[in-house]
Amino acid sequence: MSDALFADLQPTHTTDVADATAGAPRLETANRTQVELTPTDLESLLPPGHAARLVWRFVEGLDLQRFYEGIRAREGRAGRPAIDPKILIALWLYATIDGVGSARELDRLCYAHDAYRWLRGGVSVNHHTLSDFRVDHHAALDRLLTQSITVLLDKRVVTLNRIAQDGMKVRASAGVRSFRRGERLAACRQMARQQVARTRAQMEGDLTARRAAAQERAAAEKLARVEAALAELPRVEAAKKRNGTKSAPRTSTTDPDARVMKMMDGGYRPAYNVQFATDVDGQAIVGVHVTNGSEQAELVPMLEQVHARTGCDPDALLADGGYVSTEGICGAAARGVALYAPVPDGKHAPGSGQTAPHPAVAAWRARMATAEGKTQYKVRAGTAERINADARTHRALGLIPVRGLQKVQTWALWTALAINLLRVMEIVPHQMM
Repeated sequence: MSDALFADLQPTHTTDVADATAGAPRLETANRTQVELTPTDLESLLPPGHAARLVWRFVEGLDLQRFYEGIRAREGRAGRPAIDPKILIALWLYATIDGVGSARELDRLCYAHDAYRWLRGGVSVNHHTLSDFRVDHHAALDRLLTQSITVLLDKRVVTLNRIAQDGMKVRASAGVRSFRRGERLAACRQMARQQVARTRAQMEGDLTARRAAAQERAAAEKLARVEAALAELPRVEAAKKRNGTKSAPRTSTTDPDARVMKMMDGGYRPAYNVQFATDVDGQAIVGVHVTNGSEQAELVPMLEQVHARTGCDPDALLADGGYVSTEGICGAAARGVALYAPVPDGKHAPGSGQTAPHPAVAAWRARMATAEGKTQYKVRAGTAERINADARTHRALGLIPVRGLQKVQTWALWTALAINLLRVMEIVPHQMM
């Protein structure tokens, strides 16, 4: 009886399940061709204390008149507006702090990373513009470094009580096999001239105008590099004579300014010698110079540069044995700067074997014989070598992809300015960012 009573209530799930699985499933799948208009509030991308905000604030406080003078787009004239130099300076400073040295990588980050997107502020950039800007403003960038030093002097972060000078060999963008002797360079020049002539003749043939112009430009650039390498040969030969080297002089057809140098690992490769002068108390860079020769003659020029940037000379200069020379010791003494550098062994050391050495040399030797002199010199490694290691490891100065002394100098200026900016960031309250 009970079975009849509940007969109409028996489950019918077997039929329902069969119906549910009939036919193809309906799914919401990915449609990557759909254009999405995603609203973005750039100002909300970064928290109030983010480093990119201070970089922008620092750049806004700089005198950028030199950068604006070269802009050809002007009000009332036709032409596309130029990118504000503040944006490009801020991008490269933040990238250098971040250890990014590639223009292509910076281009990618400008559209993929919130900090770089915020600095860009919706302005379109590309790697060509970024790359050209980095090396095109040497004089203006040099003035920015002086401005950063002035800020740190005003805040009494930089004191100029003691500065430490040191150099580091940085790999050049040239291969060892690009170095050739004079006779080989002369042959290369002849071949390059023939190539230029052939290219000009082809321009009258079937080549398109654009392709012909590109080939002519490439041939002319190759000829210019070979001629520049030949022009550098007398300087290389003179340097070898001074050093007593008997091997034939060679220069590079890729980067005529580069020189083969002994690197930290004992090997010999094309490189530049990047010189930094660092304030010991402030741990900020107060002088930058790039050379393709010896360090020995770099003491006095660096002191002159520091005076030009700050208006005064340091009380003391700490340097390693590679800078020691009679001219350097006397030059520092003439400026009232006490030099702390190790006394080399051997008969060629300044003041060695002389009955009456120069008073400045005698004073330096006496200074370094005291416990105070040795204590002062020990400070050098913790200042100059630390800054060099930081620049090489964290600030994109391990390998320089640009060529020529001035462009390498400009690259080093970006590194120095970024390091000084880090010191500014340490003294500015985070709530002001």
